[in-house]
Amino acid sequence: MASPVEQIKERLKIEDLIGSYIKLERAGSNLKARCPFHNEKTPSFFVSPDRGSYYCFGCGAKGDVFSFVEQFENIDFPGALKILADRTGVVIEKFVPKNADKKERLYLLLEEVTRFYEKNLEKEELAVEYLKNRGLNDKTIREWRIGYVRDEWREAFDHLKSKGFTESEMERAGMIKTENGHTYDRFRGRVMFPICDSAGRVVAFSGRILYKDSDAAKYLNSPQTELFDKSKILFGYDKAKQSIRKFDFSILVEGQMDIIMCHQAGFSNAVASSGTALTKDHLALLKRISNKIIMSFDSDSAGAKAAERAWALALISGMDVKIAEIPAGFDPADLILKDKEKFKYVLKSSKHLIDFLINRITSEITDKKKLWVAIKTKILPYIYILESSTEKSSYISKISEIIDVKEDFIWDDLKKIKLNEEFEIEKNEKDEVIEEKLSSEILKKGSEERSLAGIVAWQENVKDSPVNPEKLKEKISNILGEDYKKFEEELNNQSSELAFEAESYYGDFPEKKLDNEIKYLLLSIGEDHLKIEAVHLARDISKEKDEERKKALLIRHIDVSKRLEETKKEKKNLLVN
Repeated sequence: MASPVEQIKERLKIEDLIGSYIKLERAGSNLKARCPFHNEKTPSFFVSPDRGSYYCFGCGAKGDVFSFVEQFENIDFPGALKILADRTGVVIEKFVPKNADKKERLYLLLEEVTRFYEKNLEKEELAVEYLKNRGLNDKTIREWRIGYVRDEWREAFDHLKSKGFTESEMERAGMIKTENGHTYDRFRGRVMFPICDSAGRVVAFSGRILYKDSDAAKYLNSPQTELFDKSKILFGYDKAKQSIRKFDFSILVEGQMDIIMCHQAGFSNAVASSGTALTKDHLALLKRISNKIIMSFDSDSAGAKAAERAWALALISGMDVKIAEIPAGFDPADLILKDKEKFKYVLKSSKHLIDFLINRITSEITDKKKLWVAIKTKILPYIYILESSTEKSSYISKISEIIDVKEDFIWDDLKKIKLNEEFEIEKNEKDEVIEEKLSSEILKKGSEERSLAGIVAWQENVKDSPVNPEKLKEKISNILGEDYKKFEEELNNQSSELAFEAESYYGDFPEKKLDNEIKYLLLSIGEDHLKIEAVHLARDISKEKDEERKKALLIRHIDVSKRLEETKKEKKNLLVN
C-alpha cells in the first residue's frame, strides 16, 4: 500500500497547491510568480508541473509540495504532512518522523494536557460563566479548545505523569517550573487558551487568571520552547490564514478575547499578537498571504508606544498599513459584544496609517507652528519609510497645504530624518533588496556564470538548438581563463538542476531575445573579470618599485580600463535595443 506521502503526491498537483497560496502565471510549459520567500518585483519563482517541483532563481528555494508548505507555513515536515493530509483526505493513523521521537512526544504531551484542561472547564461553572459573560458561545469555546486549570500546585503534573510523560518532557514543553528543589505547575487557577502552529498543533498556552490576585499576572504565556517561538507564531493564524487569503487583508488585534470574538462575529481573518511584541517574522508570515493589514488601535491603550513600533515595522516590511481606531473605552471584544455593526463600520472606516496620523494630530493641534513640530516628529518618520516616491510626494503636498509651508522645505526636513537603530537597520536591509537590479530581465542565482551554465546544460538536451553549446562554452572559456575549470565542474555536478533553472526562465524566449540574453551574460562576466583585473593591477602598481615594470603595469591598466568602458557601452546598447 502506498505511504501517506505517496498518496498525497498522487492526489495533489503541485500547481494546484502553490496556486492556492500565490498567484501563478503561465510561462511556457511551466508557471511563474513572484517568490513568496524573498522580496522581489520581477517573477523569479517557477513551478514545473511535469517535475512536480518548484525553483526560485532569486533565492534558490526549491522542492516539492511538502517543502513548499514547510517553508511557507514555517513548520516542520510532520506539520506539513498534517496540513496536506487534511487537504487531500489522506488518513494518517500513526506517524512518527525519523530522528524526531522526542519532539513528537512534546506535541503528544501538549495535546493530552489540552484535553485535560477542556474536561476541567466542563466542571468549572465560574470559568464557563466568565467566558459566557465575555460573549463566547459553546461552539466557539469548543472550536478554540478553551480549558481551565484549577488553582492547585501539581494538578497538570500529576495528570501527565499518569499518562507516561516524564518530568523532563513537561519542562521542555513549558508546563512546569522548578524552584528551590520543588517542582510545580506553571499554570494554576487560569482559563487556558491553546496557542497553535500553522498546522493547528498545540505548541503553547496563554492563561488568564480567573480569581483576582494582586500578586499574579493577569495573563501568563508559555515560555520559549523548542516548539514555541513567540516571535514567529501569531495566535489564531492557523484558523485565520484561509480567510486572509480569501479577503486579501489581515486584521491585527491585541488579545485572545479580541481575536476569538472577531472570529465568532464573522471577522475570521483576524490574528493576535497575544501580548507579545510584534516582530518582522510575524509580519512576514502575514505578508506571504496578503500585503494588506488593518491594525486595531485603542486610543486609551497604555501600549501606545508598542502600537507605534508595530506600525513602523509593518510599513518597513512593505505592507499596506491601515489603522482602525476603536472608540475610547472599548477594545475589539467589548465593541463586538455591544455592537457588531459598529465594529464592522470601524474596520470599513480604517485609514492609511499616515492619513490616520495626520487626522489625529490636526484634530489635537491648531497652532501651525506647533502643528509643524508635531508633524516633523510624529509623521515625517513614517513618510520617510514609505517605498513609493509617488506616495511620499502626495503626503508632502498634503502637509504643505495644511501648514502653509513650501514643499521644498518639507523635503529638506525629510532628508534629515533618522530612525532609531532597529528601524534604520530594517530599512537599510529592505532598500538593499529594492535597489537590486535585474537588468534585461536576467534572473540570477549567485552569478551570471550560473545562468550561462544553465543555458549550456539545457541546450545540450535540445534537438536542433539555436544555441551551439560547444561554441558557447568556448566563448565562456576565453573570458574566464583559468577560472573556467570551476565553471565546468559546476556544470558537470549540477547539470539537471541548472537545466531546469534555465528552461524554467528562458523556455518561452524567442530566439533573438535568447541570443541577446546570452550576449548580455557574456559581457557581464567579462566586465566582472576586467574589474577584478583592474583592482589587482592597481594594487601591483602601488607596490612596484621598478620603474620599467611599473610602466608596463600602467599600460596594461589603461588597456583593461579601456576594455571595461567598451564592455559597459556594449551592455548599455543591448539594453537600449
